[in-house]
Amino acid sequence: MQTINRDVRVLVLGASLSSTSLNNRLATVAASLVGEKGGTPDAATIDAFDCPFYDRDIELETGPPVGARNFCERLKAADAVMIASPEYNASVPAAIKNLIDWGSRFRPQPFNGKHALLLSASPSMVGGNRGLWALRIPLEHLGTRVYPDMFSLAQAHQAFADDGRLKDAALQERLERTLGCFLELVEAAKHYAHLKKVWIEFLGEHPNAATDRVEESDVAVA
Repeated sequence: MQTINRDVRVLVLGASLSSTSLNNRLATVAASLVGEKGGTPDAATIDAFDCPFYDRDIELETGPPVGARNFCERLKAADAVMIASPEYNASVPAAIKNLIDWGSRFRPQPFNGKHALLLSASPSMVGGNRGLWALRIPLEHLGTRVYPDMFSLAQAHQAFADDGRLKDAALQERLERTLGCFLELVEAAKHYAHLKKVWIEFLGEHPNAATDRVEESDVAVA
C-alpha cells in the first residue's frame, strides 16, 4: 500500500459505555485505518469524558465538568471527528447526546465547522443506522459538516476477524474507501483558500442575550 502523509488529525470516538461494545471495536478499526491512510488518529471511548446529565444549574455554579472540558480540548485539537455510536430504540444514546449538549456550551462552540464521519455497528440487519440519522440532527444544528455517507455494520457480532479488521473483504473495502474519501475532503478543506460562514443557532429570533448564539467559521472553496 502506498504511503501517504496527510496533515489531518482525527478524533475517533467510540460512543458506547459497554466494555464489550461492537461500536468501540469498530472505532478501533477506524482509528487504525486513519493511521494507515497517513492521518493522525486520536482514539478515545466515551467513558473518558464522563459527565453528569446537562444541568443549567451545574453550569452556572461550577462550570462544565472535567469530562466535557477534556472532550472539548481534544475536539478543538482535531481537524475532524469520527463517531461510532450505538442505536438505542431507533435513536441516539443518552451518553453521546449528553456529551454533545455539554460541548455546545463552550465558546467558541467546538462543533461549528468541524467535519464528522458517523459509524455504527449492531447485531441487527439495520446495523445501527437509524441511530446515526438521529445523531446527525444535533451535530448539523451545531454547524458540523457531517459527511453524507455513513457506515453501518450489520451482524457486527460476527463481522470482526481476529486481526481486528472485517471478515468480509467487500465491507472492509467499503469502509476503507469511505474513510479515505472523508480524509481527502478534510485535508482539502484544511488547506484550500477559505471564506467565512456565519452560524446562527436561533435564526429569525429578535436580538436577545438569552438566544444570541452567532459564530463564524471557515468554509473551503475550490
